[in-house]
Amino acid sequence: MSTPLIQAKGLNTHYGQSHILRGVDFTVDPGQTIGLMGRNGMGKSTLLKSIMGIVKPSSGTVHIKGQPMTGAPTFEIARLGLAYVPEGRGIFGNLSVQENLQMAARAGTKGQRDWTCDRVLETFPRLAERLNHGGQQLSGGEQQMLTIGRALMTNPDVLILDEATEGLAPLIAREIWRICGLIRASGISSIIVDKAWKQVTQITDRNVILVKGEVVFEGSSDELLAKPALLEQYLGV
Repeated sequence: MSTPLIQAKGLNTHYGQSHILRGVDFTVDPGQTIGLMGRNGMGKSTLLKSIMGIVKPSSGTVHIKGQPMTGAPTFEIARLGLAYVPEGRGIFGNLSVQENLQMAARAGTKGQRDWTCDRVLETFPRLAERLNHGGQQLSGGEQQMLTIGRALMTNPDVLILDEATEGLAPLIAREIWRICGLIRASGISSIIVDKAWKQVTQITDRNVILVKGEVVFEGSSDELLAKPALLEQYLGV
């Protein structure tokens, strides 16, 4: 058995007096694409932030590639090969598309440079047309493409997408899903948070549903799709 890229056990996370995560176990193995699902406010973003060191868990453990990293600084976790695309994107609006990409460029944890600027621009033709545009001049969909492209420039082992297509026009959302499929095919592990469960389950190996900070389902896409009552109850389908 290979060592999990991410292994969280018994995570409890609070915001002040609010108990958000309640004993969550969560694992990402090499090459896996995981769908993290649930309605708003159920703890999905908090789980990602707890893994990334943005929020410190009250208890429980986070191991990255077998190394104990619970509550470690985010930059140390990123150096182990995790790339985080947050909800809200977080691009540098005063930098051009090219500068946003170049500032993130680095080799991966094994020295790999599979994702170059040229490859990102081939993958996102819209960005190639807007290389000298400032980040603030881009549409929401273009900003999302830039954020994903910038994350890929770090040559990550795990790409984490929080609300991958939220607020995007259907045509742009389809493009993002196409890109997610390409990323999966490239061998990069992914965690994808999105409300579009039909699209998520088409590209994921495993899915996890959170309800009020607890895991209520974990299984393959086929197992999830075979439970319409569960989809209705927890995802409001």
